[in-house]
Amino acid sequence: MNTVLTGSIATDHLMTFPGRFRDSLLEGSLDKVSVSFLVEDLVVRRGGVAANIAYGMGQLGCHPVLVGAVGQDFDDYRSWLERHGVDTKSVHVSETAHTSRFLCTTDTELNQIASFYAGAMSEARNIELAPVASRIGGVDLVVISPNDPGAMIRHSDECRAEGFAFMADPSQQLAWLDGKDLRRLVEGAAYLATNEYERDLLGSKTGWTDEQVLDKVGVRFTTVGARGVEIQRAGEDPVLVPVVAETAKVDPTGVGDAFRAGVLAGIGAGLSLPAAARLGNLLAVYVLESAGTQEYEIERQDAIRRLTESYGPAAAAEVVPALG
Repeated sequence: MNTVLTGSIATDHLMTFPGRFRDSLLEGSLDKVSVSFLVEDLVVRRGGVAANIAYGMGQLGCHPVLVGAVGQDFDDYRSWLERHGVDTKSVHVSETAHTSRFLCTTDTELNQIASFYAGAMSEARNIELAPVASRIGGVDLVVISPNDPGAMIRHSDECRAEGFAFMADPSQQLAWLDGKDLRRLVEGAAYLATNEYERDLLGSKTGWTDEQVLDKVGVRFTTVGARGVEIQRAGEDPVLVPVVAETAKVDPTGVGDAFRAGVLAGIGAGLSLPAAARLGNLLAVYVLESAGTQEYEIERQDAIRRLTESYGPAAAAEVVPALG
């Protein structure tokens, strides 16, 4: 199955300040802040929604096609992804801008001061999907994940025009897209993926009821935190797939991306939707137990054991063909 993943590609620069921001911020003087914090460490991690999904699919033996925009500084990141089974030949490299960066400093009270540099991501709106489809011999599914808003709308329009099945995954960009653009992004999607809050926000912005949304998409996946994921289709009762039991909670960043990777791999392998969701939940818990969105590895026997413990032997056996 040829899966094309469009969306953000970024690096996260995470720093820790061994003190409290509030000790350096003077009440009544916040309109003229000029302050510097000496940090004690710096961790640079690979990220970006599309890249995180691509990494997860690569862990399962898939060969997803990554589509996005980066800077000339992408070489090391490209090598990492390619070593993990990701096709990066359709990634656009900017001649002027750097790859997107998230810079965040956290103090001892877990307060954060952060900035996001979009950089090359703004050029993603210039990417056309038809040449990508021609290069790889056709497209089975396009995933439209958080990206430059113009790129997201362009990709959804092109999917409808070209007849490409697509998954709408507005996620973090729900805050930026207005109701008109969201309706344009979602309508006609084979799959729609959100969490609970995003589900409600999408309904508020589009003016659509849940029933109207289901009439406009094929399948709706809604992650519902510790309860798992809800699968909905028009005219059918919703199906709740519980989470895989965790061993630790290290960092929730990227959990949703990993879930999508597992679901997409399961769909590509021909699994039923509940089985695909179980695989998504498995990848999600691996990320939850890791420091970083692309720092986990899947060991087949461990995966089978955890699936069996959480869902039983029969349900686990249904997922096994998609483990790569």
